Order: sequence, then structure tokens, then C-alpha cells
Amino acid sequence: MPAPSILPLTVSSLRFEAGGRRLIDDVGFTLDAGRRSVILGPNGAGKSLTLRICHGLLRPTAGTVRWQGGADVRARQAMVFQRPVMLRRTAWANLSYALSVRGVPRRERAGRIAEALRRAGLLDIARTPARLLSVGEQQRLALARAWLLEPEVLFLDEPTASLDPSATRAVEAIIQAIHAAGAKIVLTTQDMGQARRLGDEVLFLYGGRLLEHAPAERFFETPATPQARAFINGELYEDWN
Repeated sequence: MPAPSILPLTVSSLRFEAGGRRLIDDVGFTLDAGRRSVILGPNGAGKSLTLRICHGLLRPTAGTVRWQGGADVRARQAMVFQRPVMLRRTAWANLSYALSVRGVPRRERAGRIAEALRRAGLLDIARTPARLLSVGEQQRLALARAWLLEPEVLFLDEPTASLDPSATRAVEAIIQAIHAAGAKIVLTTQDMGQARRLGDEVLFLYGGRLLEHAPAERFFETPATPQARAFINGELYEDWN
């Protein structure tokens, strides 16, 4: 019998303060299974902070992050960062270590690792030290490592921010495949084209507040706030009030 879903994820009255500044202010939303959720906003909007709080890496100053249920919620989600952390080991060994930490028996690892590397297009560099890989290859390896653990929810913090167009397309293809395999995708990005390609719904943060949460098509065609309209048009929003 499959484990109960940990979704939806419900965030209520979220606040985060640091250095005397309120960086996230009264943010609330619900994320359901299935839809790919894209968190958009300018620099300093609170996108990465929100993602880290949802994943459990940071504790909010106030408010709640509540998963629907299921045992060991932390093991049912994964996160890939803009600059992935690579162990001083081969690509293969990086994945093997992830499985060992999860308690997967050694005899079961080889097949799963080979399949994950194949899906990420990295099987031919399996024995290459991970830190010698290109930035794009490292990001694909980080995605393969996350996919290997079969998360129900995958958080992605600007995963293509440092990549050229070719590497971006490769990473996006893996993200799409992970979504097709059944994982919930929650992605931060400032790339408007990427948000259109990968997003089913958009959460728009501005100044630490959630200003819009809407289907992606509606958000891009008829944004409800002047801040969102300015952001979509690549303009600087100025509040004269």
C-alpha cells in the first residue's frame, strides 16, 4: 500500500526576520500535487528564503509550514540549489553516497545509479570526479541525485541561473522528466521564458510579500498588480504613494 501523500503543502502567515529586517512578511499559500509551481520576483523578493523554509532548512520567525501527512516528510522531498554541492568523489560515487545515507542496500545501488545517470545524459562520465564537471553537468548530476531518491516534491532554486542556453535546455528537459514521473516541482527563477515553459501556476513575491498566486497563463496575460506588470515587462516599479 503506497504511503499517504505529503501534499498539499500549506504555508500560513509566514514571517522571516534577520538582521533587524523583515524579509518575508505574512506570506500564505497552498501547493497541491500535480501542478508545477514557479515562484517569481525580483532580487530580494524572498524567493529563495521561502523555498528554504518550505524545505525545512530555515525556521520561520512566525507562521507555519504544514504538510498534509505521511511519515518522514523530510525524506519525501529534495532540493537542488543554484550552485550544487558536490562531494570530492566521482559522479557515480556522489549518487552512491546519497543512496547509502538513505539506507539503500549496496546490492541495489548499481542499477539505480546507472539508470539515473543515463536519464541525465551523464553515464559516459560516471567515473569522472564530480568537481571536474562543467557547471551544467554538475547541475544535471545534482538533479540525477535528487531524482534517484524518488522525492514526492522537488524544490529547485534558480537551477539554470549560471548556465548557457544549451545547458539550460538540458536541465529543463530533466526537470520535465522528473515532473512526468510524478514529482511535484516547485521552482524559483527570474527567467521569464523558463517560467512560461515550466510553470503551471505562478507565485509572485515582491518585497517579501506574496502579491499574486495564479495560473501561469492568467498571470502572464493579465497580471493583477502593477508590480507584476512591471516585472513581466522588464521595468522598474516605482510606488509614488
